[in-house]
Parts: sequence; C-alpha cells; structure tokens
Amino acid sequence: MLQTPSGGAGHGTAATDGLMSIGTVLNVLREEFPEVTISKIRFLESEGLIEPQRTPSGYRKFTVGDVERLGHVLRMQRDHYLPLKVIREHLDAMERGEAVALPAVGRQRDGEVVLEPLEGPTAARIGKDELLAAAEIGEEQLKEWESYGLLTPMPDGSYDAEAVTLASLVMELGRFGIEPRHLRAMKAAADREAGLVDQVVAPLKRHRNPQTRAHAEARTKELAALTVRLHAALVQTALGVRLP
Repeated sequence: MLQTPSGGAGHGTAATDGLMSIGTVLNVLREEFPEVTISKIRFLESEGLIEPQRTPSGYRKFTVGDVERLGHVLRMQRDHYLPLKVIREHLDAMERGEAVALPAVGRQRDGEVVLEPLEGPTAARIGKDELLAAAEIGEEQLKEWESYGLLTPMPDGSYDAEAVTLASLVMELGRFGIEPRHLRAMKAAADREAGLVDQVVAPLKRHRNPQTRAHAEARTKELAALTVRLHAALVQTALGVRLP
C-alpha cells in the first residue's frame, strides 16, 4: 500500500490543501517502485491513465486518489505485464463500480482477442491485431519498426505485452521528428546493457540450488532498474538538462 505524505518534515513539496507536486508523488511511488521517473508519470498522464489538476501556472497537482491510481497502474505493469490500454479499461470499469476480475491478454482465437481472468503473474502476450489497435499503427509501420529491431515477434507470431509501451514511445518520439531508423542506436545500446545484466546473473541461473536460481530473477529486475536510472542520468548529463 502506498503511503502518501501528510505534510511536515521530509515532505517539503506536499501542499497544505492535500494536493501534491509531481516531485512529492515521485518520492511516494519510489518506496515501492524505485525505477519510476517523472518522465514515466508524465507518459502515463499522456496515455490518459491519470488526470492531475493544474495550477494557473501550469504545474501538475495530484490528489491521493491520483497517487493510488498510479500505484495500481505500475503494479499491474510490473506484476502482470498488462498493456496500458487494458489497464485503463480495467481501472475505468472499477471506478464505475463494476465488479471486474483483473484481466490478462489472451491468445487470438479465430481473429478475435480474448481476455481471460488473471489468477497470478504471467508473462502476457498479445496478438498482432491487438498490438496494431492498441498502438494505433498500421501493418506497414509495424514492419518498418521490426526491420530496425525495435519490435520483435515471438516464434508463434505474438508479441510481449510491453510491445505496446514500446510502440507508444516510438510514436511519441516521432512527434519530434525522430524516425524509427534513428532509434537503432538506442536499441543497440539497450541490447548491450541487457547483455551485461545477463552476464552478471548467469552464474545464479546455472546454480544447482533452486532458491539461488529463483533469486536470479529478482537480481535481474534490480539490475535492470539501476541500468535504466544510470542511462537516464547519462543522457541528461550529456544534454546538460535536468528533468523537473
């Protein structure tokens, strides 16, 4: 459960009217989600997952409900690998007072995507048609992105659910004139970083002790979060900017 600040020492940016700045929200969320960033919060806002209030100067102000909703979104992404579209529909249904089970993206059946109840964490996959619909792209765009290695289908033709997030980010960068072909360097850098993490956890994965092998997944997540934060810090330093 997320613990929201009530003001006072250690929460200098918390507002007396019960609203929180984006910096305060970041501090609250990082207790459970150390990898979360301000850019991630802004992205989730742009995707319609939250709608914070705005001051006359344009600064975001978040309610406790906004922070709880963000926690639900991040938890469903982390634990259940659900695409943002599915998460949004699930949360909206809950806010309407509907009794809904946590969905999981199922396989395609006769051209129709079937959503089934989720009983526990699972590496969700989505079909190509659902990916196209969720990312609002065409088949030609998808083929182009695949040619640059930005998205890769699995042997059965499905995609990892995180492909929706990747597609959304590629589209967002496109608004600034950054084309998919420009992102090959980022993909290559990400592959090198992933290879380094794999190299570190490989001895744990090969260990005879089942508990040690199970620990490899937790260590992989921890290292992934650290590399993402380091990468972001290096880019900001190179550009000479600081995200608010």
